[in-house]
Amino acid sequence: MCNHYRSDPEMLSTWREYISWDLPQPNAEFATDVYPKRAGMVVRNDDGVIRSDVMAWGVPTLVKGATKMLEKRVTNVRNLSSNFWKSMLANPAQRCLVPFSTFAEPKIGQGREEWWFNVVDQPLAAFAGIWRQSEHGPVYAFLTCEPNELVAPLHPKAMPVILDPPQYEAWLSTDYAGACSMAQPFSSIRMAVQ
Repeated sequence: MCNHYRSDPEMLSTWREYISWDLPQPNAEFATDVYPKRAGMVVRNDDGVIRSDVMAWGVPTLVKGATKMLEKRVTNVRNLSSNFWKSMLANPAQRCLVPFSTFAEPKIGQGREEWWFNVVDQPLAAFAGIWRQSEHGPVYAFLTCEPNELVAPLHPKAMPVILDPPQYEAWLSTDYAGACSMAQPFSSIRMAVQ
């Protein structure tokens, strides 16, 4: 499960030009080395205006502990038919793009060591994200899917859903079924591992 990614702010202007949207820098600072609960940049459709925003990574949910309910922050979403996630996914206004330059998956059995992956033909790519307001302010997570041929040997459980630029506008506007259909592994031949 991806719980670490990087978003190079120097690439944002390149990304703006690449997707042909005029995105102002968000008003709040965001982490460029992003871990759960840190502020990350997202792009969302705000009543027909595409804008950048800063939110905390990880949607709070309650899980049953030994003696009481505990809050857990969920960063990766796989069960798209769960009522909790479906309510966000079905509403285009609660979908977002999460810009990233590289993302990490843990090296199994090697402590904190990580594999780093990127999209070779895009200096800044985007995950398929969802967001909502919470008692902690706005929060986001992104979708995961089966890993592709590059990721699977290193992390067989899952990989983030990476969108191609022609999918960005559709991700922010399509219906629930259309959004679910985009939860596919990204092309392994367009990715590299570091």
